[in-house]
Amino acid sequence: MPATPLFQSDTSSDPDSAPGSATEDITAEEHPGSIGDCGDSLDSAPSAPVSPDNDDAYERLQRRLILATLSVSALAVPFTALVFDLHTAGCLLVGSLAGVLYLRLLARSVAKLGNGSKKVGKLQLLVPVVLVLAAAKLPQLELLPALIGFLLYKPAVILQALLDR
Repeated sequence: MPATPLFQSDTSSDPDSAPGSATEDITAEEHPGSIGDCGDSLDSAPSAPVSPDNDDAYERLQRRLILATLSVSALAVPFTALVFDLHTAGCLLVGSLAGVLYLRLLARSVAKLGNGSKKVGKLQLLVPVVLVLAAAKLPQLELLPALIGFLLYKPAVILQALLDR
């Protein structure tokens, strides 16, 4: 591929330039991280072959993350019922179930990445939106406990990452 100049300073059209100065070309080969070469970097990257062992390991990781989220939720809901009340614990439970649904949809979307899809789907983003809308419309569902319940998948992911070390 011929070197195409990214920037070219032509001193002949610049009245302030000194007479006899040379034209300076900056090319993509001189600066590999520049704008001129970023179009080929995604297409030329070798793709790793997907083996059945990787699929099994990914499915095991999915199951462990969902079980860890359910375990954290199973500990948090009774604790909330003891410290606060049953209504707050119910809102936390609804949020944690929404978090499990979000995690499941995200895992399914990520699993499709190797099968020809180049980006993660956006269906899982509807889960927190629907949760917030439901909390706004339903007087029985409190927003803060539901959002805290939804976010209970985060400590489960951190816990799983620490256990996998």
